[in-house]
Order: sequence, then C-alpha cells, then structure tokens
Amino acid sequence: MDVTHIAHFERFFRRSAGLDVDKGDLRRYGDFVQGKTSDLLLRAQATAKANGRDVIQPFDLPITKGLQESIHAYRRIRDEADIEIEPSLRNLVRLPPLDLAYSEDVDTRLPEIAGGLSYALACTFRIVNPELKNPQFRDWEVAFKLFDLLL
Repeated sequence: MDVTHIAHFERFFRRSAGLDVDKGDLRRYGDFVQGKTSDLLLRAQATAKANGRDVIQPFDLPITKGLQESIHAYRRIRDEADIEIEPSLRNLVRLPPLDLAYSEDVDTRLPEIAGGLSYALACTFRIVNPELKNPQFRDWEVAFKLFDLLL
C-alpha cells in the first residue's frame, strides 16, 4: 500500500473514533476486512443456495441493522472529510472463490461494506477501552474476537 493510501486510513480511523493507527496496523486491518467480508459472502452463498439461485445478490448478504448504520456512518465520514479511501478498500477486498457466481451489484457494494466494517471496528476499540488512542496487538485481538462472535 502506498503512502497516500496509508494516510487515508490514518485519517479515517482518526475521524471515526479518534484513534491513531500506523502503517504497522494496516496488515492486521487488511486481514480483518478480508476475513469479515469473506465471512459475509460465505453466508450470502448459503442464502442464495437455500433460495434456489445460482448467483449471489446484494440482498443475500447478512447485513444487520448495526452494520447498515455503520455503512451510513462510513459514507458520511468519507464524504464530509473527503477521504479517498474506496480505491484502497477495493484493493483490500477480494472475492473469495465460492460455488456460486457474484452479481455485479455485490462486487460494487463490497467497498462500502468494508467501510462499514472499518467504522464498526474503530468504534469497537473505543467501546472496549474509551481511553484508547493507539491500538496495540492485544486491542486488535480483542476486537477480532468480538467480531468473530457476532459475524
């Protein structure tokens, strides 16, 4: 990831939850985004199969009310702060090979879903530790375990 993209992520986390992340955190962050989007897509595949379809559609994605609100918050931050983070998110999110095909709409929505997950992750750090400024390895591990329980 180039320096410009790193700066966009740093600004996004600062705006989302007042956190200072550095380029060392970006690998963990990238693993998180890729893992959680893959989990969502795997569940979407199960929904599409259960409904007798051979293409995964956006409505198959298990987007909860909380994740939808996080996607809206992500959009507001992106637009208000003029943070060009979507190209970086597009590069982070890879469609995992599944049994079913993806619709173009699913592919189009993934960066915003990843943005919503990113916003939720930033907020999770602050919920677990309201005084946190710079997440350390242990903070990332706790946040990942919480998301694994819920998504």
